[in-house]
Amino acid sequence: PIFMMVMTGYIFPSGTSLKNIALGVVENDKGEISQNIVTVLENMKLGDKNDSIFLLERQPGNLEGAKQELKKGNLNAILIIPKDFSSDIEESRQGILTLIIDQSNPQISSILTGMMEKIVDGLASNVAVGKLAEMMTKQLSTGKTLPFGSTIQSSPGSSPNPQALIKPFVIKTEGLVPGEQNYFQFMAPGIIAMVVVMAVMIGLAASISREKELGTLDGILVAPISRLCIILGKALSQTTRGLLQGSIVLLLSIFLFGVKIYGSIPLVVLLLFLGVFSFIGLGILISAIAAEQETAMMIMMTLTFPMIFLSGVFFPVEQMPGFMQIISRILPLTYAIEALRKVIILGAGISSLGRELTILVTFGTITLGIAVPAFKRIITR
Repeated sequence: PIFMMVMTGYIFPSGTSLKNIALGVVENDKGEISQNIVTVLENMKLGDKNDSIFLLERQPGNLEGAKQELKKGNLNAILIIPKDFSSDIEESRQGILTLIIDQSNPQISSILTGMMEKIVDGLASNVAVGKLAEMMTKQLSTGKTLPFGSTIQSSPGSSPNPQALIKPFVIKTEGLVPGEQNYFQFMAPGIIAMVVVMAVMIGLAASISREKELGTLDGILVAPISRLCIILGKALSQTTRGLLQGSIVLLLSIFLFGVKIYGSIPLVVLLLFLGVFSFIGLGILISAIAAEQETAMMIMMTLTFPMIFLSGVFFPVEQMPGFMQIISRILPLTYAIEALRKVIILGAGISSLGRELTILVTFGTITLGIAVPAFKRIITR
C-alpha cells in the first residue's frame, strides 16, 4: 500500500503541466500571422521555469513525413497551417488550423488539445482586437461613421463573415486514424503485453525452482539431453502458455470492449514474442539463483510489481516525473507496450518500430547470454 501511494502521488503530481512537447508544424503558409503563431509557440515557457512547453519541428508542406514521425513516436502531435491562412484572415475569412494528435496516448492528447485550444483562442482574440482597432482608426481618419445596422465591407461587393471578425481563426482536432479512441483502447495493449510477459517470467521461475525444491530437476539433468535443451524446453512451454493467455485477453478486448486493431495481427504476435524473448533470460537467472519456489516468487514480485506501474501499462510515461521516466526507459516492457500501441492503435508498420525492436532483441540477447551459462554453472554445483 505504501508503494502504491508513493507511485500514484508521483504519477499524478499537483500543479504541473506538460513540457517539451514535440510538435511538428506543417507550414503551407508563409504569411505574417502564420509566422507569428509559430514564434509564439516556440517562445512559450512553463511558469517561472525556463522549460519550453513546445519543441517545434518544422516540416514545410511535408504532411506525410510528419505523420510517419508521429507513428514512430518522435512527435506528440502535428499542427497544420493551411495554404493562404494569413491572406484569408486579412480578407476577413476565418482561418482553420488543424491539430493531428497521437491517439495511442489519449490522456496526453487530451491535455495537449486543451492547451492548444486555449493558446489559439488567445492568439485569435489578439488578432481580432487588432483588426477592429485598425478598422476604427481608418474610419476616424476618413471622418466617416457607419450607419446603424450597416455591414463592414472587406472588399467591394462582398461582406465578411461576422464569425471571422470575432474569431479570425480556430483550431480543429483530428486523429491519425479514423474513429474515437477511449481509455481502454490505450490500456489494452499494455495489459496484453503485461499478461504475456509476466506469465512467462513467473511461470518459468516457478516451474524450475519448484523442481529444484522437490529434487525432480536432478532426475531431468541426468537424462541424455543437454542442459541447453532443458532450458529451451522450459522456456518454450512457458512462452506458448503466455502467448495463449495474451490471445485470450486480446480476443476479450475486441469482443467485449470494442478494441480495434488498425495494424497487422502477425506484427502484434511478433511483438509479443519479442517481449517474451526480452524477459526469458531474467526468468532463467532468477530461477537459478533461488533455492526454493517461495524465494523465486518473492524476487519475481519485487521486480514485476514496480514494472507494472513504471512501464506505462496504466499511465503514460510522459506523465511521470523525470526520474521515473529514466527508470521506465530502462525497462524493455515499456518498449514492448509502446510498439504494441503503435501497431494496434495507429496502424504503424514494422518500419516505424526500429527503436523498439532493436531494444527488445538486444536486451533479450544480453540477458540470455548471461542467464544460460549462469544456470549451467549454478545447477552443476
